[in-house]
Amino acid sequence: MNIMDILKQYADRPTDTQTDFDEVVRQVSPDVLGSGIAQAFRSDQTPAFATMLGSLFGGSNSQQRAGLLNQLIRTVGPAVLSSIAGGALGRFVQGVQGAQGSAPASVTPSDAEQVTPEQMQKIAVAAEKEDPGVLDKVAAYYAQHPEVVKVLGGAALAIALGQMATRMKR
Repeated sequence: MNIMDILKQYADRPTDTQTDFDEVVRQVSPDVLGSGIAQAFRSDQTPAFATMLGSLFGGSNSQQRAGLLNQLIRTVGPAVLSSIAGGALGRFVQGVQGAQGSAPASVTPSDAEQVTPEQMQKIAVAAEKEDPGVLDKVAAYYAQHPEVVKVLGGAALAIALGQMATRMKR
């Protein structure tokens, strides 16, 4: 089955989303995949962005968690993270802000392991409030890690596949 046949199914109703998603992500550009993920984030048929990001974070390895936190720092700055500070996040934000006059430190995988999916949900709420475009940036990040996206479940994958089908028709 070719990619357009798979994607065409999502215009009406999804079939085996996990298998189809695996097949499609091997054949589309990260840009197309990112737009599909972003659409799933925005859909009223899926949980809120913060809930979905908490799930993605929970399904990510330490390296991916650190990458996501670094992406959020670049997007909305450490101040958003410090608004959630407490426990591990308080220490984490101080380390990220770095010494005056030097480049900010980046989040290490070890630091990222100290952040819980629940804390990530709070960070996501604050980040979305600060910059609604953060959904697209996070989607682009996870387009580089499509194996993690499957933790979002069938509805989100179907919406992502449907968006990719629409985009591929253009």
